[in-house]
Amino acid sequence: MAGRKSTKPAAKAVETAEVEAMNTKTEEIKAEEKVAEPKATEVKDAEVKATGAKKAAVKKTAAKAETVKKETAKKATVKAAAKKVEQKCEMHIQYAGKSYSQEDLVKIAKDVWKYDLKRKVGELSSVELYVKPEENKVYYVMNGEFTGSFDI
Repeated sequence: MAGRKSTKPAAKAVETAEVEAMNTKTEEIKAEEKVAEPKATEVKDAEVKATGAKKAAVKKTAAKAETVKKETAKKATVKAAAKKVEQKCEMHIQYAGKSYSQEDLVKIAKDVWKYDLKRKVGELSSVELYVKPEENKVYYVMNGEFTGSFDI
């Protein structure tokens, strides 16, 4: 009679492979959860220590972190550009030996809102000013409904 081969070592090998696969998947999930910008040294150390599937998961995490950094940098650049544009806007009106800046005219308009129209300054949400130097007047539209003029 031929001897029967034992299936126990093969079963243990399969079971060991399954456990290793589960450990790898668990580590991949943990690596994906830690996407929030890992430090460069941590990524390099992890790549050196990682093998096979672990290495792929670490590289994937590093790629996601790099993408997040790039998107954040783009948003910061757009915000900085928007601030620069707003800061450069300045207007001065000069005529007949007089000079008024945009801030001067807005301040006068706010005074008209507060004292002439008897309104609270906090209620003022928009001011449109139309300057006509030949008439020495500034015409205004406040909050889209109050119109009038004042002399300059």
